[in-house]
Amino acid sequence: MRLLALETATHRLSVALWDDGRLVERAAELPNGSSEWLLPNVHGLLGDAGIGLAQIDGIAFGAGPGSFTGLRLAAGCAQGLAFGRDLPVLGIVTLEALALASGETRVFACLDARMNEVYVAAYDAGVQVLPPVVCPPALAPLPSGEGWVGCGDGFASYGASLPGFARVRADLRPTASAVASLAAPRFARGEGVAPAEAVPLYVRDKVAFTTAERLARGGAK
Repeated sequence: MRLLALETATHRLSVALWDDGRLVERAAELPNGSSEWLLPNVHGLLGDAGIGLAQIDGIAFGAGPGSFTGLRLAAGCAQGLAFGRDLPVLGIVTLEALALASGETRVFACLDARMNEVYVAAYDAGVQVLPPVVCPPALAPLPSGEGWVGCGDGFASYGASLPGFARVRADLRPTASAVASLAAPRFARGEGVAPAEAVPLYVRDKVAFTTAERLARGGAK
């Protein structure tokens, strides 16, 4: 089975090719995001492998939560590529991909949600024990037990307000390779959906503060 995977929920954009368990990835740190980077690198990755979309069996994408623009980019690109070849698609929770990319067993995944909030979830050996939520850092729910590792850029932005962990890896981001690895067994079980069903998982509907809210927080108009 060959799968294409896209991950653009954070500043680290990546694309990956899963070929019967073998993984190849391209990635770039783009602080402002870039739709111009994604498609050329998809085609470049396939070109390096000597294959085209006709040889792909499905497309997975990081569905979120994460950057609203980034989530729409990944979902839209997955849809566009899949429609032409009638390929199944599958959205993967970004926090789950972050947990897998960390290589840790007990992961408290935390991404910066902006607006003084974070997206968090917890996974124990790949099993979700806290579902994705958005909340102020100081109100982040805690998983029970010990041995948890805090992972993700939420710790870089709000580490002083987040719960303390013995180990923190604030530099980690979700990866397309992790998205592909999570998607492969699910595609094998027939969990892929039609391209029209490729929708982001926002968790939060609010994109930005209103002027009144910014002023109430001491901000400027």
